[in-house]
Amino acid sequence: MRFDPWDPDFVAHPYRVYDELRREAPVSYFEPTNQWLISRHADVNALLRDRRLGRSHLHVATNEEFGRPAEPEFQEPFWRVIRAGMLDVEPPVHTRLRRLVSKAFTPRMVESLRPRVRAIAAGLVDAFVEKGGGDLLAEVAEPLPVTVIAEMLGIPHADRHLLRPWSAEICGMYELNPSLEAQHTAVRAASEFADYLKTLAAERRRAPGDDLISALAQIDELTEDELVGTCVLLLNAGHEATVNVTGNGWWSLLRNPSELARLREDRSLLPTAVEEVMRWDTPLQMFERWVLEDIEVHGVEIPRGSEVALLFGSANRDPAVFEDPDRLDVGRADNPHISFGAGIHFCLGAPLARIELIESYGALLDRAAKLELREEPSWKPGYIIRGLRSLEVTAAG
Repeated sequence: MRFDPWDPDFVAHPYRVYDELRREAPVSYFEPTNQWLISRHADVNALLRDRRLGRSHLHVATNEEFGRPAEPEFQEPFWRVIRAGMLDVEPPVHTRLRRLVSKAFTPRMVESLRPRVRAIAAGLVDAFVEKGGGDLLAEVAEPLPVTVIAEMLGIPHADRHLLRPWSAEICGMYELNPSLEAQHTAVRAASEFADYLKTLAAERRRAPGDDLISALAQIDELTEDELVGTCVLLLNAGHEATVNVTGNGWWSLLRNPSELARLREDRSLLPTAVEEVMRWDTPLQMFERWVLEDIEVHGVEIPRGSEVALLFGSANRDPAVFEDPDRLDVGRADNPHISFGAGIHFCLGAPLARIELIESYGALLDRAAKLELREEPSWKPGYIIRGLRSLEVTAAG
């Protein structure tokens, strides 16, 4: 097997290929996407922090100057939304946005959500166990983070069903070489979500509530587009990865019953177990960066204008960093995984994600003493945001 992000077999089992890349070609050119694949942990970690690379290049050069085709005109509404958030911009814009959003997204505010997250998780799991199980993804993994982010933002109950489809459709643009249909779908979803948020933000400026949109709407230095871009980012980043960590993680535990039994017997391992499932089957397999100045990695010169593909899934299985990396170890104490990124773009929502995951896993361990697989799951076709289609299990208290 070779690196092929469109091959379902590779998406399901990428780790043997990663082993070969780390050993034989830690820096390799992948012609189908015109990217340089970077597979070792030390290199991925260093490049995430290297200011000669950026999540965007548009602050220093146009696409044409980087030898890339101009973006199709129909994509403009999508990129207007996305580039108004902090993920796809660089300093000084990124610095200003992160500082402003951090004022409303404080550690104290995030920690104050724990009791509510615990209550939501308990309710979802109780209902799941009462009906004897079902699709763990659809009935527990997805509703929890969507409900939490919806309550944080202050999205009315009647509108919350819109969030998950919008997020999934927007994230379709981030896959490698997305189809024309996926591109148009992402543009439509971004436009619809932006229009919705603008209306809601205007209402909250007039009559603020105790929610994040109200707090952001009171920040004069934040433009309307930046408020919208921030909220879209919080939704996408705030639940897509969390859903997949839950699904991938439980599939990992069910494939490693001795580790699941160990976790059931010792709940103090829950924090390290959550970190370990993020490492062992990483939900975000690849993160891309633009080369803003010439760099050299392992003697390979990568010129300005290139794009590097940082393979998080490979880095998190690197034996140079992780002892016995292919073994799931819920008690792994030394675990410098990079599933949340590194450097200035380190995930702002990491503390909230950890709370959601610990409470979700804890609720299932406490309230579903028996959890068994009904059928082996299959993977969705996406490679970058990698997750299961469903996870059908039986559940009993």
